[in-house]
Amino acid sequence: MLKKLLAGWFGGGDETSSEAEPVEYNGYLIVADPQDVGGQYRVSGWIRKPVEGGEMLEHRFERSDVVAGRDACEELMISKAQRFIDDLGDDMFDSSSS
Repeated sequence: MLKKLLAGWFGGGDETSSEAEPVEYNGYLIVADPQDVGGQYRVSGWIRKPVEGGEMLEHRFERSDVVAGRDACEELMISKAQRFIDDLGDDMFDSSSS
């Protein structure tokens, strides 16, 4: 614990991302990033879409759902993100629709 605290203060250490491996869906990359909320996990992550020129469009995806297990949370996030993609498509990246 002390190592993690010092790493946070001094910007070093062995930090790992909580993001899961991306899941490809209809040209989008869904990346689950469950947020720990008191031992449960909030459904959240990213929906990304590679575009020409190496640019990556990105939409932060967060829901109020809280799930007991991390794996179950990742599965729920992917399922909800797929439905969101089906409903909105590229419109999710339009800043006026936020």
